[in-house]
Parts: sequence; C-alpha cells; structure tokens
Amino acid sequence: MIKPWVFEFVPEKTDASGASADPDYFHAYIDLWTRDEALGFEGVFFSEHHYGGSFSSSPHLLLAATAMRTKTLRLGVMGVVTTYYSPVRLLEEIGLLDHLTRGRLEVGLSVGVPQELSRLNISMEEARAINEEVLDILQRALPAGRLDHQGLHFAYKDVPILPPVHQRPHPEIWTTIVSEDSARKAAQRGLKISTGFNAREKIKSIFDAYREEAQRAGFPSGPDNLALRRRVVIAPSRSEALELSAQMTERYKTFTAADARMKMAAVPDDNHAKGGFSLSADEFIACTPQEAAENIIEQCRHVGAQHFLAVLHWGADFEEVRNAHELFGAQVIPLLRKAAL
Repeated sequence: MIKPWVFEFVPEKTDASGASADPDYFHAYIDLWTRDEALGFEGVFFSEHHYGGSFSSSPHLLLAATAMRTKTLRLGVMGVVTTYYSPVRLLEEIGLLDHLTRGRLEVGLSVGVPQELSRLNISMEEARAINEEVLDILQRALPAGRLDHQGLHFAYKDVPILPPVHQRPHPEIWTTIVSEDSARKAAQRGLKISTGFNAREKIKSIFDAYREEAQRAGFPSGPDNLALRRRVVIAPSRSEALELSAQMTERYKTFTAADARMKMAAVPDDNHAKGGFSLSADEFIACTPQEAAENIIEQCRHVGAQHFLAVLHWGADFEEVRNAHELFGAQVIPLLRKAAL
C-alpha cells in the first residue's frame, strides 16, 4: 500500500497591488483539508515559508484549525524552521498539538531556505548548527517531559515540558533531505525522511544510503520511513493536464530559477546551498488520474517509499486546486492504496 498525502503550501493570493488575503480564502482551504479526510488522504503536511510565494508562515496554526475539523487525518509540518523558534516553545507546541490532534501529529523539522534566512542575517552554517542542536534537545526532552541542556546556542536546567506529548515516547519525527550525506545523518538519529526534486535513480541512491546507515546503526527502517514528494497536475484528459501544467510552469517564471528551486524546497541542506540538485523530469507528473497512479506507483516501488506527498496544482486558483483534490481522491488514491510495494 502507498499512503497518499497532501503537501500544502497555501499559495499566496495576489491582486494588482500585490499580496491579498481575506478570511474566506483561509477557511476555504480548511474546508478543503477537512474534505481530504473523506477523500482517503493519509494526511496533510504543511510547509513553512516566509516573505512571499505562500501564506504558510505559521503552519502550526493551520494544523490546529484543521485538527478541530478532522478525526483520522494525520497532520504535520514539513518542516518547522528551527531557527525561528525557541526550543522550549517548540516543545510546548508539539505537546499541545499532539493532544489537539488526539495523537495524529507528525513532527517535521527543517534548516530553512537560504534567501529567507538571509532576511534575518542568518547564514546557512549557523542555521544548520542550530537545527542539529534543536534536534538533540527534542529527541531527549520529548520522551522525558523535561529539558536539561547545555549547548552552544541554548542552555536550560530542569524545565518541565507541558503538556507532555500524547504519543509515546513521542510523535514520529521527519526531515527532508536531498543528499546521501543528509540521509545518513537522519538514519543515525532514527528520523524518517522525505525528498523530491531529483530523478528517481538519484533518489534511490539517497534512500539506499539511508537504509545502509540505518542497518549499521541498528535502527529498523523500511518503506514506512520514506516519503517521495512530487508535483502533480491531473485532468480527465492528458491534453488538458499538459495545458494546466504549462500554466503552472508560467507561474514559476515569476521567480528566478534559483528562487523557484528554493521556494519549493522543504528543508535545504548542503546541496541546496551549493546548488547540488536539479529539477528532474521525474519531479513533474502531468497526465490523467490513471496515468498518474501508474507513474506514482512505479516511482515509489523503484525507490522503496511507502509515502507519497502530492503538491497538487501548485499556485493555481482555489477552484482548480479543489477539483484536483476531488479527482485525485476519487481516481488515484484507490489505486495507490491497493498497490503492493
């Protein structure tokens, strides 16, 4: 079985004067994510991005609002940008969200996007160091319910974490990577991983590195530890899907090539900073629902991932996005859930 997720950016709504927002826009998306539960999606992973391109600067708020309207949908952020949070505040939010979701929370952490971090005069080197320290803190404090830590960036003495998490010893922790080195580091920590962008052969190499390191570390790992993220455009006919995909490509042209890559990135690491990955043709799936299901199943089988994260019709008008969710739920999800890996 392949578990289908929505990967959600909450596209920035614009008019002639620039960014535009109204309460109805956000409530329409909450209605959409509520509907996704009935459509058979495994869950929603919200992204965290700042300063343009999406309205997802506070994804925990979106997660909490969706939790109140759903019962089985798993909910997470892929990923929380650790440089923007104090570790204590992050621990407390995780604990509270785990209870608000009744144990449906998935935790995802990220370093952040270079252009966004630079707005705050934070270098990637500093962000990576902070992220590693926050990971240390969370992996010790979540199961313990208390925080003792003396590090380079943070110091705490016997701080209670309230409320303690509902899932024991703690919710699953994910991170997004694009390189073999990052995959090995994640396996050493016992994290789950998600990736995209690259061709399936490169992703298989990344996942193979994760599996090898997990085995060496004595950490049980299998398809349920791995997620493949792709951008999907579907329509009743292939010609219509390709037309919609071309419109999506035009929207990307509002960014420079580098900005487009970074704004779509969930968790940049060394390779992002060095430009060490490229957008493969495998990243884009534009076809009929039947063809999309076949493509997704083939890619997931090839790389060994049980989770598929769909960026559905990125940046499109809401009605187009809603129609895509309905079509994906009705015609793609049943085939994914029947598929054997």
